Amino acid sequence: MRDEVGEYGGILGDGEDSRENGRVCGSASRAVEERLGIGAVRFGYVHSKVVTLMRGTHQFPAPTTPIVTFFPFPTRFSTISTLSCLSQSKGGGSVAVNYGRIANDLPQPAQVVELLKAQGINKVKLFDADSTVLTALANSGVSVVVALPNELLSSAAATDGSFSEKWVQTNIAQYHPSTQIEAIAVGNEVFVDPNNTTQFLVPAMNNVYKSLVKHNLSSIKISSPVALSALNSSYPPSAGVFKPELIETVMKPMLEFLRKTSSYLMVNAYPFFAYSANSDVISLDYALFRAVNANVTDPGNGLSYSSLFEAQLDAVYAAMSNIQYNDVPVVVTETGWPSKGDENEIGASTDNAAAYNGNLIKRVLTGGGTPLRPNEPLNVYLFALFNENQKTGPTSERNYGLFYPNKEKVYNIPLTMEALKATGSTPINGSKVQVTSPPTASEEVTTAAVGQTWCVANGEAGAEKLQAGLDYACGEGGADCRPIQEGSTCYNPNTLEAHASYAFNSYYQKNTRGAGTCNFGGAAHVVTQTPKFGNCEFPTGY
Repeated sequence: MRDEVGEYGGILGDGEDSRENGRVCGSASRAVEERLGIGAVRFGYVHSKVVTLMRGTHQFPAPTTPIVTFFPFPTRFSTISTLSCLSQSKGGGSVAVNYGRIANDLPQPAQVVELLKAQGINKVKLFDADSTVLTALANSGVSVVVALPNELLSSAAATDGSFSEKWVQTNIAQYHPSTQIEAIAVGNEVFVDPNNTTQFLVPAMNNVYKSLVKHNLSSIKISSPVALSALNSSYPPSAGVFKPELIETVMKPMLEFLRKTSSYLMVNAYPFFAYSANSDVISLDYALFRAVNANVTDPGNGLSYSSLFEAQLDAVYAAMSNIQYNDVPVVVTETGWPSKGDENEIGASTDNAAAYNGNLIKRVLTGGGTPLRPNEPLNVYLFALFNENQKTGPTSERNYGLFYPNKEKVYNIPLTMEALKATGSTPINGSKVQVTSPPTASEEVTTAAVGQTWCVANGEAGAEKLQAGLDYACGEGGADCRPIQEGSTCYNPNTLEAHASYAFNSYYQKNTRGAGTCNFGGAAHVVTQTPKFGNCEFPTGY
């Protein structure tokens, strides 16, 4: 893996990563590099060269002035809100979960099945074909995607087909239909496998399919999860193309196989890595499905984007269309957001994980597709069911779970249609309410009703951040700042901290106290006691 800074400040990198059997193969920086899918140029000059930008290669002309505006993302402080199911809904897609098991403290498979059923989760994806799990899933009503791991591809590709025949007999025919095996993932992110197994992929898929036909199991779909690093270009989305070395050798043959067998392309997409590596130019709201307005326009086709996830997915659709396979459906077989990370893993938090996964679920439930394929429902598998304590790599890798090993939720988001209806149309505000220190000594406080929270300025953030947040909240953010105008009820005390607090809280309340709406680049925090500056009372809702 190579990761370096270009001559004029561009981000370079040619690293690859692979998640195989639920673990990351490669370094932490490699994992970050290869999951981005959409690149960003940091402030600075970029020389006229092809620059590999986090899973995408982009060519920019040599500028004569600093590049400060050409970003494929909304800038920080963009606006808020949106709308995504662990069960099928009319007009909507489905959301399932990845059940990885790289841990020594997980519940027994039978207990996991009961947890899935209790939570209304009716689809799971495995990273192998473990017999104890497949047995536990029998007659449960939970369908499963099993996997043939990368290390078995060369054997499965053998021309005599004997290995694939035995594998299907042992791992599929023996369990189906009692265990509802929906699909087989042949390999995982094979193109970035350091063992160079790409040449075996399509032959292995063909052999496994022939064995399924022999056992009258051709209704079981076959595909292979593809990382966004398979793209040579991903911004703008309409310019998405596959890497040249993959097109004739594997992408066209694989997509032709998927077309002929009425299957779908499996894609792994992680907006978290794009945001974490480029938080200075990517809006958190854009990454978390909270941008109210579609504020990134694709110059290639005029389509507008309000979420990074959809932009990433449309880059894949464009790449497929570019080689005449726009009729093949796509299922996102991995996506998620970590609830915890290392210090340099910006954005890894419980609140952000709850917001991303919760709003993704809500987005899928509301139906419709991406701007490029508006009529194709979104179908996704969240990564992952549990936190897995034996995974290698950065802290985030062990903290993608919806549940702790004791089966308690890591954060509270609705996982069923019924629970989603109870939340209304507001953005998901998962996790427990953040409890922070009371306001500073200069503020009066009164007892708050249970569950009420407010957003106030962080006086230690500095005047520059407070002013920037105040300007945003009262401007583009749409906060009601009339009470802090001169002569109005909350003008006094006439201090930046008091005025910013009022504006931040107005924005926070108007956006239904959604997770991440009280941050303003670290200039604000949530409190649970009623803040009062002078005689100004802060509202709790609109």
